[in-house]
Amino acid sequence: MARSKAVTVDAYLDELPPERRAAARTLRRMILAHLPEGYVESMNWGMPCYEVPLSRHADTYNGQPLGYVAFAAQKSGWSLYLMDLAVNADKEAALRTAFAKAGRRLDLGKSCVRFRTLEDVPLEAIGELIASTPVADLIAGHERARRR
Repeated sequence: MARSKAVTVDAYLDELPPERRAAARTLRRMILAHLPEGYVESMNWGMPCYEVPLSRHADTYNGQPLGYVAFAAQKSGWSLYLMDLAVNADKEAALRTAFAKAGRRLDLGKSCVRFRTLEDVPLEAIGELIASTPVADLIAGHERARRR
């Protein structure tokens, strides 16, 4: 799917073919069920995003909310962006362990997990990873990374 121009997550989901819409709804439910208090759901960068609102932390390098989690339907699969992985080696190690334990192959960029189907990822482990970073911790990690 090309970058969406949808202005709401519901509109984004409605754009997807039915079989992909079901997977996207499952991803969304998992994220929302594990998302710590203080993050907000929005459409940004053409995909559903879960971010620190500018009212909580406005000092970002690009004037955009500080991203935490996002997902996007791609041409041949999915991308799940877990921004905390880029600044937290322990979280990346935990994700690698969860994939290995589940017998799944991890296709990981700096903070992007790529997969073809939901069966390819240990959703509960990803949910636990999402639940493990309160807003204050994400902001602190962001600030440490900016000072490097």
